[in-house]
Amino acid sequence: MHLFLLQVIADSAQIKDSLIRAAQLAAQQKESLIDILVKGGPLMIPLAILLVIAIFVFFERYIAISRASKLEDNFMNIIRDNITTGNVAAARNLAKNTPTAVARIIDKGIQRVGKPIVDIERSMENIGKLELYKMEKNLAILSAIAYLGPLFGFLGTIFGMFELFYAIASTGEYSISNIAAGIYVKMISSAAGLIIGIVAYVGYRFLNSQIDKTTNKMEAASADFVDILLEEAR
Repeated sequence: MHLFLLQVIADSAQIKDSLIRAAQLAAQQKESLIDILVKGGPLMIPLAILLVIAIFVFFERYIAISRASKLEDNFMNIIRDNITTGNVAAARNLAKNTPTAVARIIDKGIQRVGKPIVDIERSMENIGKLELYKMEKNLAILSAIAYLGPLFGFLGTIFGMFELFYAIASTGEYSISNIAAGIYVKMISSAAGLIIGIVAYVGYRFLNSQIDKTTNKMEAASADFVDILLEEAR
């Protein structure tokens, strides 16, 4: 019994010493962010590629959506005045030279002036669908990265743990500090994958909210234009 207690005490002291050495070693080694990321393993390369693609797609789509959603506050008022005074050509010229989604929808409606309201509404609706498709282009890439990022990260951790435990099984040499350091290194890919997934998902949801706002603008402008034509028909 005494020998067992002495062995437990000795093992506890050894574990404590290993933990202290690991803490001291971690405190002494001040690594840069790049050094830490490099330790994540080969799968950090595809994760880095996914991050670059996500950033590129986000800013490209953000610029495109922002351009499509811009509209002067008095745009519809000018269209109304021109239609009311019978100056359809001026209204068409304004809509044609305004590079926004709403203007392109109104331009299509002006081209159909004189036809039944149902045909005008259908034409503007078709253009609205086309504009929506243009804004949503490549958004699926962000959605895919939000899903794939964490998966690549977890895959990197699994491979790393296989390597760690295979090395322990092959050499028979292990200590608390070595295992802790190995797990720390292998968890880097999981953390990176989760961060990339979160960034891609937040970007995806933000761009979708911007598209929703633009869609509301298009629907409101279409309804206003139809009202203008109905008022003129009375």
